Amino acid sequence: MKRGPKPKGNVKIEWSPKFAYAIGLLTADGCLSKDGRHIDLTSKDKAQIVLFKKCLGLTTKLGLKYSGAGNLAYHTQFGDVLLYQFLLKIGLTPAKSKTLSRISVPEVHFCDFLRGYFDGDGSSYSHFDSVFKKSYRFYLSFTSASPVFIDWLRKTVNEAFSVRGHLAHNRNNPYVQLKYSKKEAVILSEKMYYSKAVPCLERKRLKIMRSLSIIEQRRGGEIGKHASFRS
Repeated sequence: MKRGPKPKGNVKIEWSPKFAYAIGLLTADGCLSKDGRHIDLTSKDKAQIVLFKKCLGLTTKLGLKYSGAGNLAYHTQFGDVLLYQFLLKIGLTPAKSKTLSRISVPEVHFCDFLRGYFDGDGSSYSHFDSVFKKSYRFYLSFTSASPVFIDWLRKTVNEAFSVRGHLAHNRNNPYVQLKYSKKEAVILSEKMYYSKAVPCLERKRLKIMRSLSIIEQRRGGEIGKHASFRS
C-alpha cells in the first residue's frame, strides 16, 4: 500500500510564552473543525486576532463575521494537521464549550496560558466601596460554560499561586465564573503580568495596571500592604 506524504505543520509546536498564550486564547475563543485539520479563532477584539497570529507566526487573512444579531467579529482560520492533533492531545476538542475538562500545560508556562485565557474569557473591575468610602475593591474573573474545566482551573491556580478564589453561578445562563478579589486578585495580576514584554491585550493590561497603581498609592490598606507590582 502506497503511503501518502506526511502532513506538514504551519506552526512550530514548541512551548514558549507566546505559544502558551496562544493556547490560552484558543481554549477561550478557538474552534477545532470536525475535519481534523482546520483551526479557527474568533473575537470581537481585532487586536486579539492580530496578536494570536503574531504569536504563532501565521500569515493568514483576518476575516469578518457577523452573528445572527448582526454583531461584528473578527476571525482567522488555518489548516494544520499536526497542530490540530497536538491540541487534541493536550485537551482541546471540537465543540469544546461544555466538554472542556483540563489542558496539559507545562508548569513553567502556566502563567502565559492563564493570561491568554483571561484575554479571551476573563475580565477585571474595580471601584471604591459605596459604603466604606476609603475601601477600594479589585476583582479578576474567568468564565467558562464547562464546570469541570473551571474546577480544574481553580485547582491549578491554587496549587501554583496559593489563591483559592470562589465560584459564582448564574441561574439565567449556563456560564460559571471563577472570581478572585482583594489580595488574591493582586497576587494573580502579578503572576500573569510578570514582565512588561509578555504577550497580552494592552487594553486589559492597562486597566489592571491602573487598578494596581491606585492600590499602590493607598499603601497601608488591606490590599495595599501586599501590592508590590511595578508596571
